Amino acid sequence: MSANPTLEGRVVAVTGAGRGIGREIAILAASQGAAVVVNDYGGSVDGEGSDRGPAQEVVDAIKSAGGRAVANTDSVADPKGAERIVVTALDNFGKIDGLVNNAGILRDKIFHHMTEEDFNLVVDVHLRGSFYVARAAAPHFRKQGFGSMVHMTSTSALVGNIAQANYSAAKLGIAGLSRSIAIDMQKFGVRSNAIAPFAWSRLVGTMPEEAMQRNFDLAKMQAVSPAHIAPVVTFLLSDAASEINGQIFGVRKNEIFLMSQPRPIRQIHKSDGWGLGDLANVMLPAFKSSLVPLESSGDVFSWDAI
Repeated sequence: MSANPTLEGRVVAVTGAGRGIGREIAILAASQGAAVVVNDYGGSVDGEGSDRGPAQEVVDAIKSAGGRAVANTDSVADPKGAERIVVTALDNFGKIDGLVNNAGILRDKIFHHMTEEDFNLVVDVHLRGSFYVARAAAPHFRKQGFGSMVHMTSTSALVGNIAQANYSAAKLGIAGLSRSIAIDMQKFGVRSNAIAPFAWSRLVGTMPEEAMQRNFDLAKMQAVSPAHIAPVVTFLLSDAASEINGQIFGVRKNEIFLMSQPRPIRQIHKSDGWGLGDLANVMLPAFKSSLVPLESSGDVFSWDAI
């Protein structure tokens, strides 16, 4: 008998849930029985300002449909704020069972124009923010003997995109973070997986023109709704996905990809060690055909979303 991917009786926190992908996840999770902490700082796409409105609007939509939800507007980039997201779940619903690390900002620039602030702010929200919230939830998951985390990575990191060194670094860090959480906490019944989503959002819409043209076909990207991401996330939060841990999925419209993770693909050995000439004359010819080309996401996912 197949498992039923319900979230009935579960409590889930979704960061960055006021708009886009996070909003769709929060609404679908609630429709499947979860009580949801809708976290959204309400800032601009580059991390400026704050606004309680987006989170509360999603809470109101969930409640009007008969679900349970509460708003939280803390910043995931603040360790104390991350703790308060989890405390919000405990105070309002008595526990926390699932976490979706979705909050993010963009500050895209060609690398030689990227500032320390551009780099640090993106890493703070995406990578450090994912760590802070996951770390706050982990002791509760461990104590109760189960829990599921889903973190948003990106093909900008797994494959590559132009003008996104800060975002790519943070998102590849998240892939490593998710895998490490899965390894460390599997014995406590805790699962951690990552998703690289393809969807039109206000973040994508702020990319520089050169990056947008190189990375995406704009018209086709706009046709890929954030709603396509939510079912996979909701499934991974459920007990029906109990066998899935430490994995990375790509989701694009009606397509789901199981993404590879770095493993050795070629090996050569020289018993007396490698000199510079050996590297040029032996290693390079042996590895040359297997070197990974400098592709972007658009090169690898070159067909139209299905």
